[in-house]
Amino acid sequence: MITKEQVIEALKQCNDPELEMNVWFLGLIYDINVEGDNVRIKMTFTTPFCPYGPSLLDMIKTKVKEAGATDVEIEVVFESKWEPSEDVRLALGV
Repeated sequence: MITKEQVIEALKQCNDPELEMNVWFLGLIYDINVEGDNVRIKMTFTTPFCPYGPSLLDMIKTKVKEAGATDVEIEVVFESKWEPSEDVRLALGV
């Protein structure tokens, strides 16, 4: 059975191709729900028209399955616009 902590560690291995920072640090992950070996993730992209969106979703599914999940569902939402945290801004130099 996979744990939420294992999912988070897997997400830390998934870098946004444009910003070269992991999706967890960037704050793109809004919610993680683990039920047995099934994982549901609610997330966003840095922009609604992110050209790397599909490949990023594939990477996340692969890494979370490698961590022990049997099924991974990802819901991409834009209802809460992504805003970089102060730590992310410092890392980006803005």
